[in-house]
This record gives sequence, C-alpha cells and structure tokens, in this order.
Amino acid sequence: MIEQIPDSLVPKESRLILVVDDEPRMIRFIRMNLELEGYHVIEANDGIQALEQVRKHLPDLVILDVMMPRMDGFEALRLLREISTVPVILLTVKDEEEDRIHGLELGADDYITKPFSPRELVSRVNAVLRRADWPAPTPRSVLKIDDRLSVDFNRHQVIVEGERVDLRPTEYRLLSHLIQNAGWVVPHETLLAKVWGYEYRDETHYLRLYINYLRQKIEQDPSNPQYIMTERGIGYRFSDFRNKSQLVDG
Repeated sequence: MIEQIPDSLVPKESRLILVVDDEPRMIRFIRMNLELEGYHVIEANDGIQALEQVRKHLPDLVILDVMMPRMDGFEALRLLREISTVPVILLTVKDEEEDRIHGLELGADDYITKPFSPRELVSRVNAVLRRADWPAPTPRSVLKIDDRLSVDFNRHQVIVEGERVDLRPTEYRLLSHLIQNAGWVVPHETLLAKVWGYEYRDETHYLRLYINYLRQKIEQDPSNPQYIMTERGIGYRFSDFRNKSQLVDG
C-alpha cells in the first residue's frame, strides 16, 4: 500500500505561503487563519506581483484568486507553470465544474470556492502540502507490464513504445496505486482518499480528470482502454498483468 504522509513531516513553521488576491479583506482573513496554524505568509495583489513573489521568495504554496485586475488567476497560473512546479490552490467565486476543470488543466492542485470557512482553508492547505511532501520511490527499477508499457518508479515516468512520458506527481500517485492493486477494483472514494487525501473522498471530478490524463498518456486508444478500466458506479481497475510482467534494472 502507498504510505500516507503525516502533516507533521515538515514543520509548518518552515512553510512559506503566498496569498494572491486584490481584496485586502480576503488577504487579511487568509493570513490570520494560516498564521494561527503556524504558517508564514507573504502577499501579492495581482498576477504580475504573484510571479515576482514566486521568483523572489520561492514559496511552498500559492493561494491564487481567479478574478483580479491586470492579470487574472488563470493567466498567472499558466505563466507560473512555465517557471515553477509550486503547488497552487485557486480561489474562485464560481462554482461551475467547467471553471474548476479549467484550473486543474492549467496545473492547479486544488481550488476553494468563495465564501469558505477557516476550517476548509486550513484543511485544503494541509492536504496539498501533504501531497507535495510525498516521498520519492525507493525501488530503483522498471516494471515492464507488457511489450508496449513499462513504469520507471525511480523517475516517475512511464515508457510507452520505447518513449519516456513524464507524469505529474498526482498522475504518478494515481497510477502507482492502481498498479499496486492490479486486477482489483479500487472504489472511487478509496482512490480519492489515498491519492488526494481523506478530505477529497467525495470529489469525483478530480478522479475522472486524472484518469483521463493517464489514459491519454498510456493507452493506445484512450476511448477503448486496455490498462485502466472503468467499473461504472464503483471505481477503476488496472488490468491484471502480474503473470506476464517483469522487473528490470532502472
């Protein structure tokens, strides 16, 4: 099983969080609640300032409002992903799935819909940082699933028809958990809790989106998957490859 990472693995006192919002009242609210939890907080008022703060201070997490002057959160996130892999939580007043998915596709790690409670804020921040702290895999080996697909556990990559394909950290954790349970159906809520955190066990749209990402990267025909199967209303199952797979040196 994949080991869960305790929130206390990296002290909160050493964590720097950048809060980006054009509303001073919102910044004060977020700052107060995060500092009560022991986090250090810096600020920016728009997307341009946010990019400057990331370059200058290298924060551990960015909380980024979507609706801002000069440069909105979506554009700031797009540019941020060209220079940094820092975890990002989007703030939005829109509660439409299309907007949430757009943010995730641009590289956001999570989102919070305004208005939100201090408890939700802290819970989401803790969960995103916990995922960012996921330890590097220890096996220095490549799992050859079949003649077409292999998984390089050391580099967090898949090898498809001889070509290495980079995986996002969340994609890698999801694929790893499915592979570890190959042949078995893993329920939606179990995958969400193991990969994203217990707080996300009802957020099925995350799972649909990242299953689609994985299929686009590893399946020969994503519309007719041979590796990651959907068990409707229950969860997902990775094909049982164990009798034909082999481990090779990485």
